[in-house]
Amino acid sequence: MASQAGLETIAFLVALIIAITCHEAAHGFVARLFGDYTATRLGRVTLNPFKHIDPFGTIVLPGFMLIAGAPFLFGYAKPVPVNFDYLNPKRLGTILVAAAGPGMNLILAWISALLLHVNYIEATLGNEILRNSIRFNIVLAIFNMLPLPPLDGGRVLIGILPKPLGRALAKLEPYGFLILLGLIILPSMVLKPYWGIQQDPLRDILTPAIMHLTRTVLFLGGHG
Repeated sequence: MASQAGLETIAFLVALIIAITCHEAAHGFVARLFGDYTATRLGRVTLNPFKHIDPFGTIVLPGFMLIAGAPFLFGYAKPVPVNFDYLNPKRLGTILVAAAGPGMNLILAWISALLLHVNYIEATLGNEILRNSIRFNIVLAIFNMLPLPPLDGGRVLIGILPKPLGRALAKLEPYGFLILLGLIILPSMVLKPYWGIQQDPLRDILTPAIMHLTRTVLFLGGHG
């Protein structure tokens, strides 16, 4: 019989892979609706996880952050390629393609809450997957909507802002992941243990949103 730690690892990986796979597939699906078939031609509008998994970003990085006790689990898949010049209308298409991934995560969190409510048994692998699914999908949705490219929230903001401001924000994209990793890792792994600095701006911003949305999803899933 598999150990408890082994079952927890399986539940962790299954929930995370499903969340990230559906997130990426949603981007490609909505891009196709607006006229860009780039992801379709490359076989990325699919729920096959092997088409989306990035070994480091999907498995190694979240696992390392879990072991290190980081305040948030952060992971990513291979980005679905989108040619925004093919989208019609371009501005609306840009906004909705970017929002599709977080939107899919919210749908998955709600479905998981419903299933957990309908068939709740305390100690089963399926329910552990569902609990992880609620948590991962909510965190992914909120985290990805941070207004920093290349995150989805940054792309949504680029689509909403007047073009000069949008172009200025887009210039941050090459540095976006470095900024995020710094905000995630530095407070818990450098500033707090070595310098005694307790402030963690990212956690202070995201934790209330995650808690509120979790309560909302659980209520809508019948856990009120």
